[in-house]
Amino acid sequence: MAKNSSFDVVSEVDLQEVDNAINQAIKEIRQRYDLKDAGTEIELNKKDKLININTKDDYSLKQSIDIIQTKFIKRKLSVKVLKWDEPEPSSGGRLRLKINLQSGISKDNAKKITKLVKDIKLKVNAQIMDERVRIQGAKKDELQTVIQAIKEADYDFPVQFVNYQ
Repeated sequence: MAKNSSFDVVSEVDLQEVDNAINQAIKEIRQRYDLKDAGTEIELNKKDKLININTKDDYSLKQSIDIIQTKFIKRKLSVKVLKWDEPEPSSGGRLRLKINLQSGISKDNAKKITKLVKDIKLKVNAQIMDERVRIQGAKKDELQTVIQAIKEADYDFPVQFVNYQ
């Protein structure tokens, strides 16, 4: 039996599910009566983890954003991965919006997680490893307590727990 148990805290996004959500959003936008003439284009760049929206006006942009968020929620994707840029004017009086898909835990966010783990005052270690945080401890009950505390701490990025050992 292993002396220490561990798990990793990560922030990842399933690009295939994002692709499915975007395709559903495009289908709904094309079918909606109030958005048919907007000529809204939504494009997913998986390599750069970027969603581009190009549409006719502010109303259709807001509706497109709402539809995308709804599709994300229905596919059990966190809307916290969406980082919005400011809408910018495009050619022909249209609007363009870039949405970045946040993936990985930044150093600052990893420090927030390790600080939370230390503040719990259990006998567990938190270690930053690139874009993930490894939590180790002798007792599985303490690790479950840490998982619950991290879930309850409402960060502005989604967290998942992987690599249980």
